[in-house]
This record gives sequence, C-alpha cells and structure tokens, in this order.
Amino acid sequence: MFYLDLFRALERENVRYLLIGGLALNIHGVERATMDIDLMLAMDAENLEAFRLAAQALGMEPVLPVSMKDFADPPVLQRWVDEKHLLAFPMRPREPSAPTVDVLVRPNVTFDSAWARHLDKALGDVHVRIAHIDDLIALKTGTGRQRDASDVAALERLKTLGLG
Repeated sequence: MFYLDLFRALERENVRYLLIGGLALNIHGVERATMDIDLMLAMDAENLEAFRLAAQALGMEPVLPVSMKDFADPPVLQRWVDEKHLLAFPMRPREPSAPTVDVLVRPNVTFDSAWARHLDKALGDVHVRIAHIDDLIALKTGTGRQRDASDVAALERLKTLGLG
C-alpha cells in the first residue's frame, strides 16, 4: 500500500515531516474522504535532500515541470514562492492508483512549533508523525475553502468531546 511505503521511506531517510490534511484528520478521528497525502516538511536543505531521496526511492516525480533537485534547493524554492506564488509542491507516484503527495511550502504555522506538538502514531509497523489538532485547525483557518471550514468545525467538535 502506497501510504505505508511512503511513511517507511520517510522514516528510512530520517525526514522530519508532519502529516496534515485529510489523512491526518482521518487518523485523528474525523471521517473525511481525501484523494491526496498532505505533508509539512522541515524546509532546511538537509531535510529537503532526505525527502528527495525518499521520493526518488518510491519513483515519485514532480507534477510541475521542474526537477526534484530544484525543490531541494532552498533559494530556488523561495524564488518559486515569491515569483510563482507556490503554496504546495505536488508529487505523483509511479503507481497510477496511488494518491498525489502535496508538500505545503510556506504554511502559516512554523514547522518547529508544529513539530514540538506533533503526535507519533503507529500504523502497524510504521510510525507516522501527525500534526496536533490545534495546528491542523490553524493551517485550515481562513483559507476561504468550504472544505477547510468544515474540517475546522469537525476538529473543534473533537476537542469539545475531549478527543483532541
């Protein structure tokens, strides 16, 4: 299963990542259909290179017409953010049925602060690093997307029930 292969590859390369988005909501207990895997990465050069190696091992390619090596180059990435307004970097696995992996490039929550609160969940023999409910709420607040507003409401309900 691609999901587990991805998390194994990230773990093998010691990538500092957090699972965010619909899959993270599911693991927290919010039923939500999703067609992709959303990640937040530590955006330093060493971690981006580790992510590139994990992606390469899985045969993942950028959806955009750019090189993975360029994504792992912080100055190039910053130029994409400044000039192209890049919000997420989408990657396509080689398996046609596998979900797209979207890396959030400049989240409104710093990676270090989210990392300090993250949860480590075991899915079988794989450890998955998941953003805390409060960070998911912050990431989804104010985006203008109805789906994100619904996700925030569901996450807030979990918190009032003492589940978050």
